[in-house]
Amino acid sequence: MAAGAAVKSMTGYAQARAENDGWLLRVSVRSVNHRFLDLRLRLPEGFEVFEPAVRQQVRDRFRRGHLDLTLHIETAQAGAVQIHHDVAAAYLRAAEQLRKDFDLGREPDLVALLRLPGVVAASGVSGAQDEESLERLGRHVAACVDQALVRLEEMRRAEGRVLASEMRALLISISQKTAHLEPLIERGLPAYAQRLKARLEELLGSNAMDPGRIAQESALLAERADVSEELARLRSHTGQFAALLDNAGELGKKLDFLLQEMQREANTLLSKTPGLGQEGLAITDFGLQIKAEIEKLREQVQNVE
Repeated sequence: MAAGAAVKSMTGYAQARAENDGWLLRVSVRSVNHRFLDLRLRLPEGFEVFEPAVRQQVRDRFRRGHLDLTLHIETAQAGAVQIHHDVAAAYLRAAEQLRKDFDLGREPDLVALLRLPGVVAASGVSGAQDEESLERLGRHVAACVDQALVRLEEMRRAEGRVLASEMRALLISISQKTAHLEPLIERGLPAYAQRLKARLEELLGSNAMDPGRIAQESALLAERADVSEELARLRSHTGQFAALLDNAGELGKKLDFLLQEMQREANTLLSKTPGLGQEGLAITDFGLQIKAEIEKLREQVQNVE
């Protein structure tokens, strides 16, 4: 599998358009990151019957992200628009009453009247005069929605490839810095043990203490400053992270968990560096850089499905 081919972003936008059986269909869908699948549908009045099927189509393709899907349905034939005269008459009567009550001189605007809810209906479901026509329209809607979702998925995959490339670069940088830390730590531990021994002797003063005991205590404290386990786990988590980028499925939550573990190891590493002298300063610098790059990874992962 190509590097990053499985990673999908949660950001994208797509459109689709179709004209069939006298119906003009347009679908637009936009997605951004979200912890779960959060779907918001906008269907024209009178076509709510198609909502359950459209929702299922989205759920079949996507697992995470906030999606806004808008469906427009219009009749393609001229003169197919229906005017609900009774609704328009009710609006006009109400407008006339208000004009009299408040002594308004302006006559109702016809264009404004046609824009009021319920006055104009582009046939709606009633335009599909029988069950067979409604089923055909439902199939056209499903095909148009599917086309938009396919395009959205393609865009999310393209965005995912960019994300994967950026994350791999950060992983390489973290691995390189981890490798630089190992010799620094090896050089720093003996110096740390020696400083501990000198400090113990200073504190004891003239009180005699077994030199073997001093060496034992110094070694024990030096061991507590050893970060070899943290570095090993950090290398392991980095390798697992890179491997996951080639896997299919929902990666975002798994990657986020690994980042929590990586951040924990980096924090522990930094907590053990005081007292290592010049090497300790360099180790702290590398540790802070690793933490910063882990945080950059976290920002990228927030947009991974």
